[in-house]
Amino acid sequence: MFTIAVITDEVSQDLDRVIAFARDFNLDGIEIRSIWDKPPQDLDDDEIARIRDRTGEAGLAVVGVAPPFYKCDIDDDASCSEHLDILRRSIRVARGLDTPLVRVFAFWKQDPLDKYWDRIVDRFLEPVRIAEGEGVVLGLENEMSTMIGTGAETRRLIDVLDTPVVKPLWDPCNELFDDDGHAPYPDGYDHIRSDMYHMHIKDGARGTDGAYVNVPMCEGEIDYRGQFADLVEQGYEGCVSLETHWRVGPEQIEQTLLELPGGKQFSEAGEAASRVCMRNTLELLAELGVDRSA
Repeated sequence: MFTIAVITDEVSQDLDRVIAFARDFNLDGIEIRSIWDKPPQDLDDDEIARIRDRTGEAGLAVVGVAPPFYKCDIDDDASCSEHLDILRRSIRVARGLDTPLVRVFAFWKQDPLDKYWDRIVDRFLEPVRIAEGEGVVLGLENEMSTMIGTGAETRRLIDVLDTPVVKPLWDPCNELFDDDGHAPYPDGYDHIRSDMYHMHIKDGARGTDGAYVNVPMCEGEIDYRGQFADLVEQGYEGCVSLETHWRVGPEQIEQTLLELPGGKQFSEAGEAASRVCMRNTLELLAELGVDRSA
């Protein structure tokens, strides 16, 4: 059976509030994207120890670290080099928190994809070498603002890299927002179902202007009933991690923060929205026979 977690800054920058949230919903763990107004790669040894000790006391696992690795311009050598340092520092944090997962991306979106394909593969050779040496998994997230936005594109890159240290980190809402004409479930998911390592959940729907916006979990256009039922049926044993991205009320998160989430401004009003989304998620799972109450 899969585990359930929440991304820290979708609740708060205060670790104790995140832990309280996780315990309120009987979650299995938390995923570190930003905490104490710091991205994971900037956490020092004392902060790593605090996270490890507090989550351990609460019976929670750290299910992964989520730096913005390779959310940069593929043609900018200096920026790519800086991101390799972000990766190395993120791996240090992951090892300190006893998690194998480091989330990664594939560069800010430029078209057409095929024009940049060989360059993308070449840029990933060093991260793969680093990950293989450190014994961690690079969870490649499909992200609509990057050059790998769909399940099909994720499958293509992972197959070319052909290494056990790069695995799909599936986000159905990001496939929805990529708007490639395919449904996140089952179409996008079918490409990565065989080796999906980790999953982020949020929901979306078209707004009045025709553009996609985030909405509460299980209230949008993604077939989460089918997606969750499939996870149960196939015996998925990875983690499903809530990435709310929606806020209660008319004021929503600005686009620049959605593309590079983290910090106090992003976390503002996050807990109330995440409580709605987690309740909706657990209610749907209960309808599918998955009891998380104990």
